[in-house]
Amino acid sequence: MKRKRSVKKMGAAIGAWLAVAIWMSAFAPILLARDNTAQAPAPSHSQTGEKLSFDVASVRQNKSGPAPNGDAPGSNVPLGPGNVYSPTGGLVSIRNYTLLSYIAFAYKMTDGELEAFRRMAPDWVINDRFNIQARTEKSDVTKDQLRLMMRSLLAERFHLAVHDETRQISVYGLQMVRPGTMGPKLHSHPADSLCPTTLPVKATASTPAPPETVAGGFPTTCGGIVLLPASGPHRYNIGGRSISMSLLANSLTGWGSLGRPVIDQTGLQGTYDFTLEFTPEPPLGSPASSQTPADFDGPTFREALKEQLGLRLESQKGEVQVIVLDHIDHLIEN
Repeated sequence: MKRKRSVKKMGAAIGAWLAVAIWMSAFAPILLARDNTAQAPAPSHSQTGEKLSFDVASVRQNKSGPAPNGDAPGSNVPLGPGNVYSPTGGLVSIRNYTLLSYIAFAYKMTDGELEAFRRMAPDWVINDRFNIQARTEKSDVTKDQLRLMMRSLLAERFHLAVHDETRQISVYGLQMVRPGTMGPKLHSHPADSLCPTTLPVKATASTPAPPETVAGGFPTTCGGIVLLPASGPHRYNIGGRSISMSLLANSLTGWGSLGRPVIDQTGLQGTYDFTLEFTPEPPLGSPASSQTPADFDGPTFREALKEQLGLRLESQKGEVQVIVLDHIDHLIEN
């Protein structure tokens, strides 16, 4: 759906857009690599079983500030909650990420869990940035084992303590606009179609190349939701290939700046390919939220969800697991 924009307000809207773009760039790397491959869940956040630790680790505050003026954030390990991962030989090298990003990685947070945790965390957890260089002698270490090692590191250097709770909170239910009818950019993934879940080497570098696509504009790599080239300079185009609807639902909180978890209620089974292009808006409460870029053409997130995927968000109450912050201190120097 095309909306008319006021030329008179374009200058103010561009300023608002820049603020949105900077906010999105800070969190897009977290959301970049997700998958729905079969996996054992990471141990409970309060579980007291065997602990794993890095053999050596350095944690230092990065005071350069966020990009574009500060150091460009970089990580050799995708920080999303999925299993998409290219082994690094036991080395973890992450630069200029907020502590919130490290906690989200360590505890395999979904977007809904991340949004809830953000409201509990002190401002410095959200704003202060850190570099982590760590190594384990376990050269065949898995991504979930790295998460456990990161938990140990955060507990040691920041005295981080958390626990799980199930709470009745406001959520969105992801539903089909018309039961049984998918939108034009949502397709069932062919059962006989194979595609890699391992990221190309370039895609895990600090300055990743744009993802390659296949017919239909879907990303080459399966099991993840990634940022794709968009048709306009002020739009985002995200896509996934061979992903579950629960994974798509969990990811919508961040991409749509929804402020609450999303629960899959579509009833769709199996895996799906999709692309979704929209004009992003800043999250509620952010500095740019009062200056939404309403002067640009293109559908809003919710409009695109309805028109392109045939899906809608229904506000309701629901039981969800949240990760509760018990204690955290600022960095204990190396």
